Amino acid sequence: MRTVLVTGPGGAGRTTLAAATALAAARKGARALLLTTESSAPETVLGTSLGAEAPTPIAPGLHARRIDPGDRFRQEFLAFQERAGAALDLLGAAPLDEDELTELPGSEDFALLQALRAEHASDAWDTVVVDMPSAAETIRLLALPNQVRRYLRRLLPPERQAARALRPVLAQLAGVPMPAQKLYEAAQRWETELSAVQRVIDDPGTSVRLVTEAGPVAAANLRAIRAGLALHGRRTDGVVVNRLLPTGSADPFLAALSGSQQTALKALREEFPDVPVHEVPHLGRDPQGVDELDALIDGPAGETGDTGTGDTGETGDHDRKGETAGRRPDPWTVEDRLATDGLLVWRVPLPGAERRGLGLVRRGDEIVVTVGRFRRIRTLPSVLRRCTVSGAGLRDGVLEIRFSPDPDLWPKSD
Repeated sequence: MRTVLVTGPGGAGRTTLAAATALAAARKGARALLLTTESSAPETVLGTSLGAEAPTPIAPGLHARRIDPGDRFRQEFLAFQERAGAALDLLGAAPLDEDELTELPGSEDFALLQALRAEHASDAWDTVVVDMPSAAETIRLLALPNQVRRYLRRLLPPERQAARALRPVLAQLAGVPMPAQKLYEAAQRWETELSAVQRVIDDPGTSVRLVTEAGPVAAANLRAIRAGLALHGRRTDGVVVNRLLPTGSADPFLAALSGSQQTALKALREEFPDVPVHEVPHLGRDPQGVDELDALIDGPAGETGDTGTGDTGETGDHDRKGETAGRRPDPWTVEDRLATDGLLVWRVPLPGAERRGLGLVRRGDEIVVTVGRFRRIRTLPSVLRRCTVSGAGLRDGVLEIRFSPDPDLWPKSD
């Protein structure tokens, strides 16, 4: 299955282009689904109201579903409250009723990820297009499953469950299920759910598509976004430049605007030399309904709806190897230079990253990489844990972290 995550700076028209992308896939014969958390914009674009319980038919081959994060939050909270009922009674806590529950910040992120996982597992679609939040929020959202799993492992490490055989005895003495047991059971459920979401994100058929307008700061904005996506190993399959005015206008005002857009478009192509940059014309109005969306995918702009599996992303053709296992190979690779330089080099692809704002810290068996406002924590491969960091450098969009073998930990040859 192909999954296209459509994002970009706010106000660039990503909801409209997400709908057009899903429609283009359906026009090519795919069973296509558009997922969104927005309440009104998608309905205006598609020209029909959307249900939250099940996908709504929009056009032949195309369905759309609006995710209700509030409903999802209430269901999950009530289920948790029921499972933890005995422990809450022990503490004297009064349970909350459904009608007094309001969603908490962050619930929309989990609802979107859960819906994506469920639709991916349903095998009902050939293509799922997701109307994602703004680009910075999308990067943090895609990093969320791994981050939460890391927190769970630190706070509730599986090896600490060795004494779980004693808990039934303690529970009988106390007369209620032990809270620790409930915590570990909940942690295992969360781990299972988050692992399933992570598999969807890491699937070879999942990619990110950036939507932007051709403005004077477009290239600089997308450069930082591209670096953040690359930091977390996300593949960018294309950049869609929206609302382009026609060139050659006799009106001086329109000619100046068009000229500024063409300058920005050139800068974007230079910034993304290895990623397709698609042009979408300005229709003179905001598209409403399927017929007007068709105008965005007709003619030269039709490639914006390309949801094929051709490798046009950051990772390059060589990273397609090994994808038959259902998981994209890790783009962070270790290069052995022991024979020539006495070093091992961890190569981290970071196209768009700049030395300014780049941070690198080692903490035990982990390394923390910061690119601007984005941060990722990775566990060192086993071979690098026996080394010390001897330096790092950013060259041609690749961060090279140099490791020297630690004489006290490295195996000694005879």
